[in-house]
This record gives sequence, C-alpha cells and structure tokens, in this order.
Amino acid sequence: MPPITVASALQITLALGLLNVWLLRPNMATNYRGGTAKNLKEEFATYGLPPAMFYIVGGLKLAAAVAFLVGLWIPNLALAAAGVLIVLMAGAVLMHIKVKDPIERYVPALSMLAMSTALLLMKLG
Repeated sequence: MPPITVASALQITLALGLLNVWLLRPNMATNYRGGTAKNLKEEFATYGLPPAMFYIVGGLKLAAAVAFLVGLWIPNLALAAAGVLIVLMAGAVLMHIKVKDPIERYVPALSMLAMSTALLLMKLG
C-alpha cells in the first residue's frame, strides 16, 4: 500500500462516498435528495433529467470511485477522476439550485466538489 498522504486520504474518502451513495444507498431516502425525491432515480426526475442520465452519471461516478482507488498506485487515474467528479458535482449543485433546495441539501455535493478540486490541485502541483 502506498503511504497515506492528504491526497490519498481524499481519494479514499471520495471513492467510499461515491460507492456508498451509488451501491449501498441508491434506493434510500436521505435528507440530501433533491426536491421531494425518495431515491436516486426520483432525484434525477425531480431535476428534469432524462432517465438515461441516471445511468450515465452513475456509471461515471462508479468509474471515478474505482479510478480513485486504483489511482493510489497509478496517480494519473486519480487526476482524471478528480476532473470528472468536479464537473459532475458542479452539475449536482446546479441541479439543487434549479429546484430551489435549501443549501443543507447540497452540502454533500459542495463537499465532494471541494475535495475533488483540492485533489486536482494537489495532483497538478
């Protein structure tokens, strides 16, 4: 295992967060779902997104999670995953704003955006 650094801790945190949401909790209601959605599919519908976007975004987020973990050994994968996640999390924040959610609902998306941005800057620096 590579040594634990701030960057690797961020990679692990981001990966586990993504895996938790998309594999363990996609059908669960949380305080962070957009609008009145009770699960991830309903949340995408709340945002007015076509059904295919659920699978596209989910696939990208799961791929990013794997890339963050493999990126512990192959650093360029974590760099690419951070870039993808920045775009996706910025989109998530915008969707919450679109449906007029209170900021508390999109704190997780803002946190993931901040962590992935910090990781990208670390990897580039």
